Amino acid sequence: MSMVRAALFAAICWCSYSISIFAQNDSLFLAEHLAMGNPNHASANLNTPQNYLLVKRQYVHSYNRLLGIPNWVAWHTDSSWLGALQRSNDFRADSTLPEHWYHVNEKSYRKSGYDRGHMCPSGDRTAGAEDNSATFYMTNMIPQAGNNNQGPWAALEIYCRDLVKAGKEIYIYCGGAGVQGFIDSGRVQVPMLTWKAVLVLDAGTNDLYRVTTSTRTIAVVMPNDNEKIHKSDDWRTFRVSVDSVESLTGYDLFNKLPVKIQTAIEQRVDSE
Repeated sequence: MSMVRAALFAAICWCSYSISIFAQNDSLFLAEHLAMGNPNHASANLNTPQNYLLVKRQYVHSYNRLLGIPNWVAWHTDSSWLGALQRSNDFRADSTLPEHWYHVNEKSYRKSGYDRGHMCPSGDRTAGAEDNSATFYMTNMIPQAGNNNQGPWAALEIYCRDLVKAGKEIYIYCGGAGVQGFIDSGRVQVPMLTWKAVLVLDAGTNDLYRVTTSTRTIAVVMPNDNEKIHKSDDWRTFRVSVDSVESLTGYDLFNKLPVKIQTAIEQRVDSE
């Protein structure tokens, strides 16, 4: 075999190995964060830019190229994800997006009147520097009213982490709904509402098979408007059923669960 052919063969083998490893990793992350289901069958297909699946170790999301925000972000949190790291605050464009797509960046929200609102929060990824940093990709953000982001939305995030610290593990989907306007010269949509759905389990294994008709779910829908929500508002006042979130968004949350279990846990409004 010539040196050129040998080098080419080695390169092909290396590429094949790399693709295999990436595919394996993607499968692992999908298995963790989407253990309860892919709400709208997002896929990593360039022909579906409005429902493009982005897979990261830390979370998985359906990204909407035309709106410049995620449709939803999904992640799993147990005690292994929580540590003592401080926020990295390194807001930046997501280099994993297709190169020819517009990359929302750290300046896109500047002077817009909206926060760069995390979907998967920095506080849920404090065990490792790389994990925390990954939450600052702009593909993990939506334009969020300050009273929403810094008020009841943040309080619910803290409450969920407190559940984990108390021996639970959680599966979360969240995103925005409706249209309130656009920023970044029309490249980024501002949602009218923010929503979140949380499934709560005791820490353990084989999570999908441990969900029962009595498993706790928490769902909220909040106005994304400083005139309609206040920092002092109790997040509990925004609780709705998961069914309500599904009606609002058109997504089928927790769709890997048996229909009987979905029906039971999604029709209740949390009262704990």
